Amino acid sequence: MAQWTSAVGAPQLARLLRSQDPRDAQLTAAGRRLPAYRSLADGVRLLVLEGRVPVAARLPAERELAAAFGVSRTTVAAAYEALRAEGFLESRRGSGSWTAVPAGNPLPTRGLEPLPPEAAGSMIDLGCAALPAPEPWLTRAFQGAMADLPLYAHTHGDYPAGLPVLRQALADRYTARGIPTMPEQIMVTTGAMGAVAAICRLCTSPGERVAVDSPSYANILQLMRDAGARLVPVALADKLAGWDLPVWRQVMRDAAPRMAYVVADFHNPTGSLATEDQRRRLVDAARSAGTLLVVDETMTELQLDHDTEPPRPVCAFDPAGSAVITVGSASKAFWAGMRIGWVRAAPDIIRSLVAARAYSDLGSPVLEQLAIASLLETGGWEAAVGIRREQARENRDAIVEALHRHLPDWEFSVPRGGLTLWARTGGLSGSRIAEAGERLGVRVPSGPRFGVDGAFEGFVRLPFTVNGAVADEAAVRLAGAARLVATGAPVDTEMRHTFVA
Repeated sequence: MAQWTSAVGAPQLARLLRSQDPRDAQLTAAGRRLPAYRSLADGVRLLVLEGRVPVAARLPAERELAAAFGVSRTTVAAAYEALRAEGFLESRRGSGSWTAVPAGNPLPTRGLEPLPPEAAGSMIDLGCAALPAPEPWLTRAFQGAMADLPLYAHTHGDYPAGLPVLRQALADRYTARGIPTMPEQIMVTTGAMGAVAAICRLCTSPGERVAVDSPSYANILQLMRDAGARLVPVALADKLAGWDLPVWRQVMRDAAPRMAYVVADFHNPTGSLATEDQRRRLVDAARSAGTLLVVDETMTELQLDHDTEPPRPVCAFDPAGSAVITVGSASKAFWAGMRIGWVRAAPDIIRSLVAARAYSDLGSPVLEQLAIASLLETGGWEAAVGIRREQARENRDAIVEALHRHLPDWEFSVPRGGLTLWARTGGLSGSRIAEAGERLGVRVPSGPRFGVDGAFEGFVRLPFTVNGAVADEAAVRLAGAARLVATGAPVDTEMRHTFVA
């Protein structure tokens, strides 16, 4: 019986392998090039460790990959043999070869899962863009929620559209931002991921095209892939300049995507902020093309520079509500442990989302909804977000200073808000830096996680989650990882102690 559960075609695998920088893949510590089979084996191993090729995925036959990648069959055979010897490939006569991980290695994941808290003593975690809760506001929020809970304890507790008190508070908040909103235009969800998942289920079918920023938020990209969407990447403008509108218009005209997912405010991962003119023009383009525009506002309130004037929301340019659905969340602005998100859309779309919810999670937790409502109604939200902005600003400045000191050849623009910085890694492979960094005690997601089909190999994302000496040490460890990648040197015991102690 075959042991593989999926398959990777030769053209797809060749495309993923070509996305890796050959300068990094082939140089040894002595500056000589690695044998072609070794470079190929390392490339496949890295794809498995990154989760870009799943574990238990059947690889193409040697002859097929050789033809697609432009190497000899002998080279592919030697690479497969090396992978088998290292535990990254298993084979059986008649069943082919499939990917594996050696015993004791953690299974790779395709998203950006949080590092377990017990690992914090030995690993600096730059994988998850989330900060600790802003106290005392978390505790106060739940104290207020507990006071209100008895009013709801006598009900069944299922509110598919969300608690009326929270829907009203969120509608009032949009209205205060200049966007008149009724509670009927709000559905409360289990985080922004729950919101986007619900929209995808309602508005798209497997195989339909969905246009996305390129790069974009890794977990949303994977959610859409799992839903069967055909992702159409649309490149951002250079230097955090927002969207490239001519490219967007062309994609909407030529690809006719059913839906588009964008982050207008302090984009994840780049920190880009779209201008009001860009927002207006993108809405016009979406309306003309019949594309539903899903706008992620999870970073909206995290403007870090005092002289930054936030543009109007994207939905301000769609007063009829026919082209824009807005997604918000408490997770970034307040605390990731508060899994409350929401959708703002036309009432008929909200009714359809609520009706479909009966087949998913029925509703979000009552106590958490009451906590967010308490924050919004008492002014605690503004105070808590103020704390969050101050933390993120200090952390951003510390990370920027540390990168300038220890990695002067890395290129990046300093974002004016949000929680992430997008760094070009000086011509080195971001995936290989991430792999080496984890062995040296710093965990960072590489660029391809935020792209489609292996794009952004020369980047990493750095969140604003550490400060002071920890930020400096993180940069030191990343610099060590970059040196290992540049030279091809192994991580020996002495070096491991030097960086992890």
